[in-house]
Amino acid sequence: MNPELRVLIIEDDPDVRLGCEQAMMLADIPVEGVGSAEEGLQKIALGFPGIIVTDMRLPKADGMEVLRRARQLDPDLPVIIITGHGDITLAVEAMRNGAYDFIQKPFSPEVLVEVVRRALEKRSLVLEVVELRRRLAQRDACGIESKLIGRSPQMARVRQLVSDVAGTRVDVLVRGETGTGKELVAQCLHELSPRKDGPFVALNCGGLPDNLLDSELFGHEAGAFTGAQKRRIGKIEYANKGTLFLDELESMPMGVQIKLLRVLQERVVERLGSNQLQPVDCRVVAATKDDLKERAEKLTFRADLYYRLNVVTIDLPPLRERREDI
Repeated sequence: MNPELRVLIIEDDPDVRLGCEQAMMLADIPVEGVGSAEEGLQKIALGFPGIIVTDMRLPKADGMEVLRRARQLDPDLPVIIITGHGDITLAVEAMRNGAYDFIQKPFSPEVLVEVVRRALEKRSLVLEVVELRRRLAQRDACGIESKLIGRSPQMARVRQLVSDVAGTRVDVLVRGETGTGKELVAQCLHELSPRKDGPFVALNCGGLPDNLLDSELFGHEAGAFTGAQKRRIGKIEYANKGTLFLDELESMPMGVQIKLLRVLQERVVERLGSNQLQPVDCRVVAATKDDLKERAEKLTFRADLYYRLNVVTIDLPPLRERREDI
């Protein structure tokens, strides 16, 4: 059962409400109690992470109104009705209208806990299905199947890993030979993430001279060097709230690696010629065709930068290793 699920108890009798709350706490079930339907209904919304236990007879709106309003908001939200001796007819009507179950007063804590646990298990499964459907819809919206094509098990694993990692905040290292689709992976990670409305900024670290790469990444102030006539915002700063894709990371000079490591650790960037730190919130997806661990061991790549980026690694297999995709 999902540990985040909780029970909302709506009961105007403070003694009965306290007894229900204590039964839940003794069973290690998160619980919250309120004294009226109006107060309880303010606490639920679509996707409410839990269930409702409500008395049938309440001061103003009764348990039937709670049931009706809850089902209007979320037809899958379990509502358990507590009834008195003379309310069996109402309880039957509530079951017909979609109540999950009813409990007749007086009841033992064990009975309440048993019914609540079953309702929470159902709620957990429903919310899990909703989340899976949401993730599948995101994948379809991104067109991940059309971008990362292939029916081989290797490509299926790549698509699954991209889907699983996209919603997290971690930086990602993509490894693969030239032409295996590293930038496509970065685009899918961006489009499936909460950053999808932010910029996707790509930079080939091997396509620029060392001095220009530094300026392109970190930016510069006017007059920082000969020819710098006005301020330039670097790629890192421009990617704020979005995704920064660094291709051919293995070709990045050592001096630039040190500055990039600081950005990843501190999430600030300092333009060339400036003493001010600019906060940045961007995800870095770095791509390489080399074995950076081996390069680090040979001291041709910074080991601390490698381990900082190696939180999640996506390996792209070449086509010769998945002939069924030809």
